[in-house]
Amino acid sequence: MNDGDSDDVRISPYGSWSSPLGLDQMVENVVRLAEPEVANGALYWIEIRPSEKGRSVLVTCGADGEKTDLTPAEYSVRSRAHEYGGGSYLIGDDGVWFVNNADQCIYTQILPAGSPNRLTAAGEMRFADMELDRAHNRLITICEDHTKDGEPENFIAGVDLDTGEISVLVSGADFYSNPRLSPDRSRLSWLSWNHPNLPWDTTELWLASVKPSGEICEQRCVSLGKDESVFQPQWSPNGELYFVSDRSGWWNLFRCKDETSEVVISEQAECGLPQWVFGMSTYAFPDAEHVAIATTRNGSWKLSKFDLETGHRKTLADDWTSIDGVAAGDGRILILAGGGSRPLSVVSIDSQGNETVLKSAISSLLDQSTISKPQAITFATSDGDHAHGFFYPPSNPAFRGPKEEKPPLLVVCHGGPTSATATTLKLDVQFWTSRGFAVFDVNYRGSTGYGRNYRQKLYGTWGLADVDDCIYGARYLAEQGLVDSKRMAIRGGSAGGYTVLSALTGHDEFSAGSSFFGIGDLASMFETTHKFEASYDYWLIGPPENRKAIVEQRSPINFASQIKCPVIFFQGLDDKVVPPDQSVAMVQALKKNQVPVAYLEYAGEGHGFRQSKNIRRSYEAELYFFGKVMGFEPADKLNAVEITDL
Repeated sequence: MNDGDSDDVRISPYGSWSSPLGLDQMVENVVRLAEPEVANGALYWIEIRPSEKGRSVLVTCGADGEKTDLTPAEYSVRSRAHEYGGGSYLIGDDGVWFVNNADQCIYTQILPAGSPNRLTAAGEMRFADMELDRAHNRLITICEDHTKDGEPENFIAGVDLDTGEISVLVSGADFYSNPRLSPDRSRLSWLSWNHPNLPWDTTELWLASVKPSGEICEQRCVSLGKDESVFQPQWSPNGELYFVSDRSGWWNLFRCKDETSEVVISEQAECGLPQWVFGMSTYAFPDAEHVAIATTRNGSWKLSKFDLETGHRKTLADDWTSIDGVAAGDGRILILAGGGSRPLSVVSIDSQGNETVLKSAISSLLDQSTISKPQAITFATSDGDHAHGFFYPPSNPAFRGPKEEKPPLLVVCHGGPTSATATTLKLDVQFWTSRGFAVFDVNYRGSTGYGRNYRQKLYGTWGLADVDDCIYGARYLAEQGLVDSKRMAIRGGSAGGYTVLSALTGHDEFSAGSSFFGIGDLASMFETTHKFEASYDYWLIGPPENRKAIVEQRSPINFASQIKCPVIFFQGLDDKVVPPDQSVAMVQALKKNQVPVAYLEYAGEGHGFRQSKNIRRSYEAELYFFGKVMGFEPADKLNAVEITDL
């Protein structure tokens, strides 16, 4: 907040400030960035463009710094394996293999300007996480077979490079990921796991021999196999198998040595992530002597270059506090990185440590004086425990609030729930802080980045611990005199939307709520959810023998009559993760009880909105809604939203 007396500073109610971040800027020249890769002397990444209806485009940057779109307009590079996808392309010697969103087939394309040709036959197969096996003229990839009744079958497949014929190489487990060949192509490693585990619970690291015929044989598990999450197995250039394991309670880097494994970097910090999508990476080898590794402690990331012989560690990329998607090769490192005043960006780092920003998710940046920077907060919560979050105070150099007024608070619940919020500059935070809101982005118990124990604190307590953390965090900020205790709202999407709805049933801390495709009925959710999350309730809710009563007690739809404050709902009609009937049922229940409610649905949108017009409309509607129910007049010219019973 600006407390100066300059004539240029206007005193105006919080929420009503005129922001330099307009509605159009929330979608114009804004992209999502994913899947960085280094190959053949060039750099690659995916851009997901709301302005092109969410199309995913493969982009390259050559040695001359020139960036080129590689994906023709009628294609979109996106896998939907596990519903969340990832691992959607593979660079070869002279081309690329990619999964096309429309039909989920693998296509091959000669680079830089060849026309894609379909490799696999049209059908109900999905692919991800490809590896080239030239010796046997095939791709090794994860295949998800939806051709049969019941849940799909997952296996490691071989795809013939000429015919597209699919062969089963490894099967029998419920899930597979990360098939990787050793540099001499004689060994194959991979991860697998089975219900009820998810990849951040227990995964198994497997190693096998590859016969001259291509057969995968002599399979053996080289991890503990129980209560250990293994992440990102990868071969070093000299043929050693590295992996990340949380067997110590923290995701640390290990490598296989003969018949055993040894820790490479041991610390109370994490270099692993919850594997929601394929192809995730926190370390890579720029050369045979070094590993580039990203680690997080207390919600803040750093990048280091570690000498594998001497153990010397050099910090890189000092100004970035959120790092992901680490790729490397030819002496260079490529990362996705962001910071408190820097948006998520594709950043290249040369062998001398010099950085080049190749692409930012936000092309037109806010003035630094407007940006609200995150303040890390740890606070006491229920059961004598502690939780974490990032507080963003209102920030706009042209305005300050009246002396007698405190800013309204917007508590943000991240999705997952096994995930975490990051400190990257995010427009959906700055949108609110530049208008006079305070924002609290909560890493409630169950979030990642704080060790295995903290990650598992939500097991059996979903809908309780996460809700408590949001409430206790909001109370803490109000007690510190930082926010208006009478005007505290809560928002979230997916699992975060469930936390929103749970916080509004039986609690009166919040005066408004905003749910983006949030879960209202746990029973319906787990009956209709996809295979990847089919056993998530085993951990979040509890074993089958106790589940029915708990599900009833923790489903917001059963206690909708207890919601007394206004709520706005947003829903994609093509959502397969949280189907539309979840939001519709909650809306109908609130209407029946004459609680002010608004509902916006979008055709052609799934789990998370990708089209610019719908993203813009959501910001507009949410601001209009909060203005009406909190009693402030936004400075923006807004199209109205129908709010029943207001």
